[in-house]
Amino acid sequence: MGAALFHRVAGPEGPARRARIHGSVGPRWFEPDSPIRVVHGDASMFVGGIRALLLQSLHPVAMAAVAQHSGYRGDPWGRLQRTSTFLATTTFGTANDAQRAVDVVRSVHERVRGVTDDGVAYTASDPHLLTWVHVAEVDSFLAAHQRYGARPLSPGAADEYVAQAAQVAWALGAVEVPTTVAELNDTLASYRPELRGTPEAREAARFMLLRPPLPVPARAGYAFIAAAGVAMMPRWTRRQLRLPWLPLAEATLVRAAGVASTSTIRWAMSPG
Repeated sequence: MGAALFHRVAGPEGPARRARIHGSVGPRWFEPDSPIRVVHGDASMFVGGIRALLLQSLHPVAMAAVAQHSGYRGDPWGRLQRTSTFLATTTFGTANDAQRAVDVVRSVHERVRGVTDDGVAYTASDPHLLTWVHVAEVDSFLAAHQRYGARPLSPGAADEYVAQAAQVAWALGAVEVPTTVAELNDTLASYRPELRGTPEAREAARFMLLRPPLPVPARAGYAFIAAAGVAMMPRWTRRQLRLPWLPLAEATLVRAAGVASTSTIRWAMSPG
């Protein structure tokens, strides 16, 4: 089970990449047992990742860039594998490998340009958009970890996680990046007037939640993870993305399913 899941997330080159990321000798950006390593190494990232993608889609310009330039429909697993490799490299890899991963992403961002259906010109290297993508990810990863992680963080460690994640965002070109949980909440609130559910965002949500590119036997387990991710979305986002809001079920059945699913993934993918 663990091997099959790892293959989906990391791709056929996953074992070789993992050996390089964790086995290469050299200084790292982050020390062992630092909060960012605790969060990004936990199975709760599966829930946090779904929430992050749903939340990010609510920025019309960011969603237009994804819809026009990303292969999430034709190659969803390839996109996931590239994202997971970037997160693993910057979190656990050597400083040199982490910087190379950042340089590659920055080079790609410079080439991603376009115009939204509303006539707004954009580039993926725009610091304002980079900051939105970053805070949506960090908020989602941290929230999922605090609910489903094996070792929830103390308030001080949560602030440290936000500050450590900010280092990666700065390296990618983001600006005015929050470094505490309070600043993270304020930054998210500042983007609220820009956010809305577009047809592209709702289509992405349907694809992710209702038409996952998975064999039928795997869809039940995925449904539990997806439901846990949806249950953590802010209430105001539900109507924007046409997501259900079932507070009683989410607080009981969905939460129990999320705990069971993340615990199973953690067990299946643990070494030995």
